[in-house]
Amino acid sequence: MPLRNLDGKKILLASHSPRRRELLGMLGIDFDIADIIEVDESYPDDMPAESVAEYLSAKKGKAYLPTITPDTIIITADTVVIVDGMILGKPSSEERAKEMLKMLSGKSHKVVTGVTVSTSVKSASFSAETKVTFDNLTDEEIDYYINKYRPYDKAGAYGIQEWIGAVGIKGIDGSFYNVMGLPVHKLYKHLSEIS
Repeated sequence: MPLRNLDGKKILLASHSPRRRELLGMLGIDFDIADIIEVDESYPDDMPAESVAEYLSAKKGKAYLPTITPDTIIITADTVVIVDGMILGKPSSEERAKEMLKMLSGKSHKVVTGVTVSTSVKSASFSAETKVTFDNLTDEEIDYYINKYRPYDKAGAYGIQEWIGAVGIKGIDGSFYNVMGLPVHKLYKHLSEIS
């Protein structure tokens, strides 16, 4: 069984995301969901867009430090979608979701997920970047997707694993799982190095 180094450790995922739970489960390790601590997700105005996800994952990790016992490992993460240098967060309304999908239509964008793995002695943060290219989306396709899938909990207003990903995405360069919300390959490597 891989990751024997984690035997006896309590692994906690600090995330509301069902997709992150599913992805972490793919690594074949036992974990629980941490009590969610709400964290202010602001970041410096002059921070490069590509650095924001890792910065926010570290900020979330820091919020858990007082709760970490010597046998605990906490995983925090944040995902951002970047198009034309602008970060798209989670859409607050149907109108905003439509705007975002129209911005992504016919273009390439970046998805960056930052992850922080914290123990009682240290924290390590890293990020992964994936380039995603959408075909041109019709208004009818956008409306159908939003009404059926209601992607209000997803950065950039879409889930790559849903209908829109199957019919609208024509190319991806990098980790598919990173776009879903957790770069599991990189995370596995980091977890394997914990002593």
